[in-house]
Amino acid sequence: MKPSILVVDDEKNTRELMSRALSDDYAVTTAADAELALEALKADPSIVLLLSDIRMPGASGMELLKAAKAMRPQLACILLTAYGTVDQAVEAMKDGADDFIMKPVNLDQLEARVAKAMETSALKSEVAALRSQLNEKYGLENITGESDAMKRVFHLVRQAAPTDATVLIQGPSGTGKELVAHAIHSLSPRASGPFIAVQCGALPDTLLESELFGHEKGAFTGAIARQIGRFEAADHGTIFLDEISEISPATQVKLLRALETRTFTRLGGTEAIKTDIRIVAATNRDLRAYVDEGKFREDLFYRLNVVDITLPPLRERPGDIPLLVSRFLDEFSAKKGGLVTGITPAAMKYLEAWRWPGNVRELRNTIEKMVVLSSGGKLDVEDVPEQLRAAGNPSGFSSAGTLGETEKAKILATLKETGGNRTQAAKLLGISRRTIYRKLDEYAAEGEKI
Repeated sequence: MKPSILVVDDEKNTRELMSRALSDDYAVTTAADAELALEALKADPSIVLLLSDIRMPGASGMELLKAAKAMRPQLACILLTAYGTVDQAVEAMKDGADDFIMKPVNLDQLEARVAKAMETSALKSEVAALRSQLNEKYGLENITGESDAMKRVFHLVRQAAPTDATVLIQGPSGTGKELVAHAIHSLSPRASGPFIAVQCGALPDTLLESELFGHEKGAFTGAIARQIGRFEAADHGTIFLDEISEISPATQVKLLRALETRTFTRLGGTEAIKTDIRIVAATNRDLRAYVDEGKFREDLFYRLNVVDITLPPLRERPGDIPLLVSRFLDEFSAKKGGLVTGITPAAMKYLEAWRWPGNVRELRNTIEKMVVLSSGGKLDVEDVPEQLRAAGNPSGFSSAGTLGETEKAKILATLKETGGNRTQAAKLLGISRRTIYRKLDEYAAEGEKI
């Protein structure tokens, strides 16, 4: 199927000439003015390139360009004029034109410029699709939570991502620090560049320096060839330094120098190599406490801690558990052919009562296990791991009733526990004050005494 092009010119002979010249390789639609061109764009979503004269009766080609780009941002556009100036060309490019051709049109030149614009358009579409896939896999949509603590995380990610600021992500194991690092990268201008992760705690210090900065042939026993390091591989992208608290004092010095100068030297080498990278680091330790204890350099801590994002343990945001359960159920049920259709309130009660020492990772693994071992239908109490059932149900709620009734009982019990303090109750439940006020208004409307 030929790619579709829209040719717009108020001169009939010019329209027909260009249409004939391009019709061997493209499906060409023509229009005599901007109004008809916009109608054609609305009617035919397959049009991928707009080729328009600038001077026409009614709306100009420049006005058509702006309207077309507002309607279809990925549309490739080439403008033609017999009155071209450098200023017009610059203005057209600023407004989104891909090229600018002088009239009278040289048909060989026209075909070459259209082919180039189509190639550029295809590349842009591919990049946009890849970015969309990245956002779907690693963007904020992949991080679930409606609690105030998670809303703060989302806010910080959105603020930090468009910049090149170094980010330090702190939080217990299993809270999703690498997901946040991926989100920062995929929402940044560096999204098309590499994302390189280094597990600093998984390597002995003698290997970590080589892993980070690379080595030259003969730098140590077994170094049979030059090898580039992660800093070099991450050029024009993001390097994620996980478990940053575990690096030795000697490596801390070299990392500090690399952060300050954005240059480094391969192990066994003398050449200073410059790199254009964004640094995101993470730790499950209290890095400030490590500094106070003399285990981590204070100057490196301040270099890393430009933007600080702290992920809360799951026990501090219990209101997010049903959301996470729903997400993981969808994920693992799909892998099982959709046989698992949901979870009963009684089973959910045990999940909400558990303290989740392994945080979101533990919850995800638990749901996967429940789905894999279930016989289909809704997950119920017997599908809950024995360890969780043996721990009992400290909430004291009956397993009977709908999920809404269970939610209502929990909110009212927490409100009673806090002596009617709605702000404190919302914090304990891991929901916003607006949510708890809305719920209480609903219960009052049902005749509940609040």
